[in-house]
Amino acid sequence: MALPAVLAVGVMASVMAEGALAASFAVSGTSFQVSSGKLTSQGLSSYVQTDRDIDGKGHPVALLGIGDATLSDICQAAEVKTPVGTVVFKLTAGGDAGNVTASNLIIDGEDLVGDARFGTAQIGRDASTLDEVPGVQGEKGKFGLQAGDITVAGVKSHAWSATGGNFRLKGMRVDVSLGGKKCF
Repeated sequence: MALPAVLAVGVMASVMAEGALAASFAVSGTSFQVSSGKLTSQGLSSYVQTDRDIDGKGHPVALLGIGDATLSDICQAAEVKTPVGTVVFKLTAGGDAGNVTASNLIIDGEDLVGDARFGTAQIGRDASTLDEVPGVQGEKGKFGLQAGDITVAGVKSHAWSATGGNFRLKGMRVDVSLGGKKCF
């Protein structure tokens, strides 16, 4: 009896590892900054959804499904309250060390700012029919958009979560400091 369940869990784990299915989890209740000098990707799919924190509070986000992404550099920073004060958890990578890459990157963002170029954009497409990034589809009848390829320079975003099938972080550095400097 356990064999079908074990097989199902194995298939789901495999699909999640490949980035075709985003893991469902409660967000921390702390949004974070993400920035990059330049982001390029073969494929973008996006639609609106609501992330929930552990207390059930909703956070409206644009789910951004990004196919095979290349970033010139990356900075991620979150302010975290601790018993000794507010610390900044900051992760950086790329730059002189080389590009950062991720496959099937899923970002649940509040905003995205930068200078963008979308190739073959389809804006207003039904979210359930999105097919540019495998596994990234919304609910039937909901607003969606997608593009065949994208380039965004000067990326700045506030996000609630990010998952990816295969991150390659060259020159990664993690810093945790009281009153530390964020990305922007």
